[in-house]
Amino acid sequence: MGIEKSIWFLVLTLIAEIIGTIGGFGSSVFFVPFANIFFDFHTVLGITAVFHLSSNLSKIYLFRKGLDKKLILQIGIPSVLFVIIGGFLSKFFDNKILEIVLGIFLISLSLLFLIKDKLIIPPKFNQTVIGGALSGFSAGLIGTGGAIRGITMAAFNLEKSVFVATSAAIDMMIDLSRTVVYFGNGFITKDILWYVPFLFVIGFVGSWLGQKFLNHISQDYFKRIALVLILLIGIFSFYQSIK
Repeated sequence: MGIEKSIWFLVLTLIAEIIGTIGGFGSSVFFVPFANIFFDFHTVLGITAVFHLSSNLSKIYLFRKGLDKKLILQIGIPSVLFVIIGGFLSKFFDNKILEIVLGIFLISLSLLFLIKDKLIIPPKFNQTVIGGALSGFSAGLIGTGGAIRGITMAAFNLEKSVFVATSAAIDMMIDLSRTVVYFGNGFITKDILWYVPFLFVIGFVGSWLGQKFLNHISQDYFKRIALVLILLIGIFSFYQSIK
């Protein structure tokens, strides 16, 4: 890839990181569609996992006061188990069909919680485990599970710092697992390694800028932003998959 395209890729990556931090569920839901413009599908899976290591470390550090250990375990453990399953199965499925299903799912649930804005699901064990399993499986299979985890955590109406920090910690567990799987699948190649230093810088800078923005918005507004972003992600995923 030429220098000009590489610059555009890094600029779009920074934008994805800022928006992902503001939305509370990470950058992969934006990063994956951007990266698909520049790389093939399997390379996108590999570079997403590598970038997210930096992105999530930054969020865990910047929002560390909001970490919820109980939710990390209840959502994180099934996420890790199912991201490994999804990662192995990623070699065998048509990603276009999966993106259509994901798009419809995100559009339906985000509209439900936007229309029924008083609807809150208590973060009980069954709900957290199911949300974690679905987000992990999606992350392994098509490269992004943040939107599903975002829907889950938005439904719980978590305070914004808890939302961002806990989501990042869970994402970190997922990324460590799928990076190993993707490396074994041959998705992380030498061609993308030179991007790694830039991606680590972008991960921190984007998370820091997103945190500054979040400091100036209310809890209710934060939840609506997260749901609107998830709705837009669903529409974009659906449109891109049928285009």
